[in-house]
Amino acid sequence: MFPNMLPFAVGQFNPLVMQPQAMTQQATRHARRVYVGGLPPSANEQSVAIYFNQVMAAIGGNTAGPGDAVLNVYINHDKKFAFVEMRSVEEASNAMALDGILFEGAPVKVRRPTDYNPSLAAALGPSQPSGNLNLAAVGLTPGSAGGLEGPDRIFVGGLPYYFTEAQVRELLESFGPLRGFDLVKDRETGNSKGYAFCVYQDLNVTDIACAALNGIKMGDKTLTVRRANQGSAQPRPEQENILLQAQQQVQLQKLVYQVGALPTKVVCLTQVVTADELKDDEEYEDIMEDMRMEAGKYGNLVKVVIPRPHPNGEPIAGVGKVFLEYADIDGSTKAKTAMHGRKFGGNPVVASFYPENKFADEDYDE
Repeated sequence: MFPNMLPFAVGQFNPLVMQPQAMTQQATRHARRVYVGGLPPSANEQSVAIYFNQVMAAIGGNTAGPGDAVLNVYINHDKKFAFVEMRSVEEASNAMALDGILFEGAPVKVRRPTDYNPSLAAALGPSQPSGNLNLAAVGLTPGSAGGLEGPDRIFVGGLPYYFTEAQVRELLESFGPLRGFDLVKDRETGNSKGYAFCVYQDLNVTDIACAALNGIKMGDKTLTVRRANQGSAQPRPEQENILLQAQQQVQLQKLVYQVGALPTKVVCLTQVVTADELKDDEEYEDIMEDMRMEAGKYGNLVKVVIPRPHPNGEPIAGVGKVFLEYADIDGSTKAKTAMHGRKFGGNPVVASFYPENKFADEDYDE
């Protein structure tokens, strides 16, 4: 069923585990399993099972009676993830509160598997972790985990990679406060992967937010916003007036993000140079030449502007930024895509589009 995955029955080394009847076990398996990602290479089926049995007991998550909570572990060593099967639906929901826990020194993600069906699971047992879990016993903050699970969890895809966490939150919070939010980032670079998950405090706005945001253009991207565990749901008739207001609000919100989001012929780079590097004439010319050579790889480069500090210390707009003007948007888009996130002097470069009218007016204070 799962390539490169080896099943491990916990009962093989713990005869006290009581196996559910075969039919019940099959019918409830999707709601009794949790996905555990980010495992260290040293992890194996037995160590994962023992660890989760220990932490479930420590937080008071074993609600099905005496004995261990884990029935089976299926582990994929190549991709460093596992499916951990619990003996009850309620215990699997309690395990969701362990998201971010340290396993052999590495924080792991605890999620629902892709075959989790929230509609069916709702009839089988609780879908949220118990509010009485002692998460502090395993070093977790009570109330921080489990907030991104359940049928009202929203997937937000197609985000421009240069959108910051604050920008994404601000867009989503135009519909109401969030109970949970996670902008997914690359573990090595720390850069956004272009998608996020969220849950609203008021679950009634879930469908409204999905309908209003889905299909919205953000720069060269189109947002995909839907419930994470289902297809896109339509708002109820009584929500239509609220939806109309929400869509108008989103249109206004888009104006906030037009600067730096919609393509122009000018690219602005930040975190590339420091004011001190620009003071020396020879070093400044070297930087200019390096920028011309690098930026020229992506299109017809018209102009490079690198504002310099004033000799008497007077503030100069744009110091520390590099502006690249191209003959067309194709060149600027390629440059922005290629240079955003690259490291110069140990710092990841932030590349964004810059308004052409402001650049033409030599207004670099953005």
